[in-house]
Amino acid sequence: MPSRKKTGMFSAAFLTCVCSFVIICVALATPHWVSSKVHFSGTNSSVMVSLTYGLFSGTCEQLVDVGLVVPEKTFQVAANLSNTKAKSTITAIIVIVVLSLLVSLLSSGFTCTNAVSNPYQTFLGPIGVYTWNSLCGIFILIAMILFPVNIEGNGLSTELAHGCFSGLQKHVKSEHAYGYSYWIMLLIIFLNIASIIIIYFYDHARYSKKKEQERPIENAPKDVILF
Repeated sequence: MPSRKKTGMFSAAFLTCVCSFVIICVALATPHWVSSKVHFSGTNSSVMVSLTYGLFSGTCEQLVDVGLVVPEKTFQVAANLSNTKAKSTITAIIVIVVLSLLVSLLSSGFTCTNAVSNPYQTFLGPIGVYTWNSLCGIFILIAMILFPVNIEGNGLSTELAHGCFSGLQKHVKSEHAYGYSYWIMLLIIFLNIASIIIIYFYDHARYSKKKEQERPIENAPKDVILF
């Protein structure tokens, strides 16, 4: 059975891993990654398309400068994309976030195992926790970089606006505001760092104690050496 200290430290790391897993699920499920206002100019009027979407679905609304508002409707992100590059990038982001979800689940399993037992294999201990938490943080960071790149570089919001409403003419400008579904991924990175720090302190304390128990004989009292 593990010591009380080990159980406490790995239980704390397990809690951070579970929180990370839950937040990734929320980020995947909610359509509030970004809100965009895309402006188009026509022959007689200008049009603004307002979009709010996530990785899978979103809503769009059209407003003409004469005061006409087209009712809001929902759309599927992948179905509304004709730009192959934008579609490939959003698919890659989904895959990366799903991988981070699986890695977070593995990390939760590793920390839970160490909280209730002493696994023999080295990788099932702190090294495994370091590995899976690091991978999860890296995956989330890559997703956070790729998403704005897809919006700014591949014109994701403009493509989705054309998919929602036909007849849109010249694109003038776009304004973007990233929502909570995007920014909560920073919390996932912080939770992964917290898990690594917790296990590092436990591993460092265990290593120091082991070295103290294995100190060289020259550090022993002289009367013990003479005996």
